[in-house]
Amino acid sequence: MDSIEKAIRNAFEKGDPENREFREKVYRAAFAALDRALKNNPAMTVEVAINRRKALQATITDIESEFMPAGPAVSVGATNATSAPEVSLNGNGAAKAPSVSIGKPAKGVTPVVPDIMPDTILPGAPPVEITEKRSRAERRAADRASARSERRRPYAAMFFAVTLLAMGGIGAWWAVQTDLFKSAAEIDTSVHNPPKQLDSEDFSPDGANVGPARPGDVDQARNWISVFTPTDMTDVSVPSGTTAEITTDDTGRYLRIRSGTTGSAVSFDVGQGVLEQIAGKHAVFDIVARAEDGKETQMAVDCNFGELGDCGRKRYIVSYQRGEYLFEMDVPDKKPGAAGSIAINSDFAKEGKAVDIYEIRVSVTE
Repeated sequence: MDSIEKAIRNAFEKGDPENREFREKVYRAAFAALDRALKNNPAMTVEVAINRRKALQATITDIESEFMPAGPAVSVGATNATSAPEVSLNGNGAAKAPSVSIGKPAKGVTPVVPDIMPDTILPGAPPVEITEKRSRAERRAADRASARSERRRPYAAMFFAVTLLAMGGIGAWWAVQTDLFKSAAEIDTSVHNPPKQLDSEDFSPDGANVGPARPGDVDQARNWISVFTPTDMTDVSVPSGTTAEITTDDTGRYLRIRSGTTGSAVSFDVGQGVLEQIAGKHAVFDIVARAEDGKETQMAVDCNFGELGDCGRKRYIVSYQRGEYLFEMDVPDKKPGAAGSIAINSDFAKEGKAVDIYEIRVSVTE
């Protein structure tokens, strides 16, 4: 006796199996129990589920034949056959208890029990417990599926780790490209003015007083070496697109330079003799200048001292008030092989603004 038949006969023992209504409830409960077992089995295929229902139908047919002795057919809700139960839904979606008519078949006729599956157990029906047993083939199939899933896990973890490493590498590359690891001082490529000179003190290298100095702020007692004075144009190079003109007003004589819209710079020679005097020393350069009347501008300064190197690019905001724009550098202790130069762009924004140059000079400290 299989588990399904045993479950049905155990249910019969809890009531009157001679009562067809009682048997109907047991059958319905058996179908409901099988349905729950099938739904709770994740490895169950549609084909196997259909076979389980057909097996239950066959078992019920065999059991029902015991209560249907051969003889004239007796109609109970149907004639000469067990009619298929009717299943309908009421307004709230619940299954209406189906009716099953069981007649006495003629000799040689096997009772037919339709394959029905009520969603709920009928009220008053005895419990029927059916345990779904998986075949060996089904268990092997489930084990293989589980093994495949286990084998995929290391690859999934490896893919996740590689993805994280790639994202980390991209993030590090982005941080380097955007100077994320550099300090604010390293990121700031603009050049600050050297500190102003106060009274009779030497130049302060700590950068506490940065910016253009006003006339008289720089220590005039320092040993200044003249680089340029607006007396002639011999040591001034004026490339195409730029202008340079010596002018005099109540502030004194100056050279008005204009870079124009090309961004070209006017160049001032720094004699080889001057470079020999500052070689191996700490040099402070002073550009005495102002902007055109009412036209504040940004002046850019570059140096080229040959074997002695350069000062890097400097930028200054120049107003109409005459001021002294300083920069400093440690000059290598080498013998210069030729003269150098200081190039001044009067308008870094290329808007054609002019700068008046009164003097360029340099002083040194050991």
